[in-house]
Amino acid sequence: MAEPRLPESLIQSLGDQLTPVRRLPPPWRRALGWLLVVAVIATLLLVHHGAGPMIRRWTAEPDIAVAGFGAVMTAVCAAWAAFSLGVPGRSWRWALLPLPWLLLWVGASGLGCLHDWLGPSAHIAHFNEASDCLIFIVSFSVPLSILLILLLRRAYPLRPVLAAIMVGLASAAASAALLEIFHAFAVAATDLLTHALAVAIVVLANALMGGRLLRPALK
Repeated sequence: MAEPRLPESLIQSLGDQLTPVRRLPPPWRRALGWLLVVAVIATLLLVHHGAGPMIRRWTAEPDIAVAGFGAVMTAVCAAWAAFSLGVPGRSWRWALLPLPWLLLWVGASGLGCLHDWLGPSAHIAHFNEASDCLIFIVSFSVPLSILLILLLRRAYPLRPVLAAIMVGLASAAASAALLEIFHAFAVAATDLLTHALAVAIVVLANALMGGRLLRPALK
């Protein structure tokens, strides 16, 4: 009996050495897992601080409630976009998914600045108080970003920097939404600028470091 030809033998040999790879869950399911961690943190903060002050503040300033909703949806959509960018063949346009909610978040927060003039009795955050908000957002964004990056490394996105930007945006938005649970200040210009600075720091740090961590390793 004739021996099999070399190409067929090589293909057979390579096929025997292959190990099955478990298929990753769809992006929305992986994003949901990360969001469940955020939900657990939110539950712990609500148990500690209570929901009463937050509800009273939102009732008095509905634009802040809208901004909080925008931050939550920005986190949801940015996380979903990050995981979607890790799927081969997915368009870069997934990065546009959180954009409408980001605009809602920023726009509604900007309306809060009017309380500087329209609500002089409201407690406006001073610089030291606003800096505490920056520290909170950045501090909570670090573990949330690390968790997202670890989950994303299993897929190795083809656009690592863009995916890392989505990681930073999701983490910063989630942290800002968590801050709303006990944030006791009216949104003045100083507070809004501090939040914007915190988000920018988190997104930039993820773009610089997360992009490297998510870049496929060359072998």
